[in-house]
Amino acid sequence: MNSGLALLLLGGFLLGGAWSIWRADSDTDGRTGPQVVFALILLVAALLASASGILRMV
Repeated sequence: MNSGLALLLLGGFLLGGAWSIWRADSDTDGRTGPQVVFALILLVAALLASASGILRMV
């Protein structure tokens, strides 16, 4: 497995984590501030890893 494919897999894993955190809201309070921040950090990391993987494969 080359490094581009590994980065794409990592990006998908991080994207799934961001989606999981985003979906885990409370019924009464909604999403908390740290929950939103962590989901955004994971989303940015997923986008960077996926873009790096695509560029390594090209």
